[in-house]
Amino acid sequence: MISSLLPQSGTADARDRRVAVLPVGSFEQHGPFLPLATDTVIACTVAQEIAAAYPVLHLPPVTISCSHEHADWPGTVSISARTLHAVVRDIAESLGRSGVPRLVLVNGHGGNYVLGNIVQEAHGAMALFPGVQDWEAAREDAGIETSLDSDMHAGEIETSILLHAHPGLVRPGYESGDHLADDRKHLLTLGMAAYTRSGVVGRPSLASAGKGKDLLASLVRSFGEYLALLDRDTGAAAGEQ
Repeated sequence: MISSLLPQSGTADARDRRVAVLPVGSFEQHGPFLPLATDTVIACTVAQEIAAAYPVLHLPPVTISCSHEHADWPGTVSISARTLHAVVRDIAESLGRSGVPRLVLVNGHGGNYVLGNIVQEAHGAMALFPGVQDWEAAREDAGIETSLDSDMHAGEIETSILLHAHPGLVRPGYESGDHLADDRKHLLTLGMAAYTRSGVVGRPSLASAGKGKDLLASLVRSFGEYLALLDRDTGAAAGEQ
């Protein structure tokens, strides 16, 4: 299953691609019923759907990122924000040397705050996807009942996407795994363990494969705006040379 999430294209398929998509996941606890690689699987799934719909270069994922808030659970692995920054910048520079000037970071982990800074520093050469508005549109399109703030981790959205795309990764228990913790004022200081014993913050009991399918379809539609923006900038840059 995991190998099916990796890009299958060859050099000829990559020719003339001007925009690449880089899935950025994590390796962190997702409660007792979702795998540690959940964020990576979701980011890869979104990127794969995008690559099937648009002319982009689909890259393999960054699988470990900034999951320090989950360190109290066994199995969680993190790298520093500065390391993630360096890795993404190196990838972007390498792409540029091979003729791909634009990069979209398909982020699967909300704790990767540094990705926003990387995109800002790129001055129009990068985008970060999905944004909050994209997730809100996807929620509405899929009939997700839990708000984005409440559905923070291993909740309705993540469980729905896996139930649709990779049901074999969802273990029993999500049906009774709900836990809400809307007041997470000191999350960055105290970590997730201060707000959940199971590791879940959300309502996975409301998840369904149908919702997962609709979430992905909505995100793919939203991506078109990002591609059009980067393609426009690419054309403008080429015209200036």
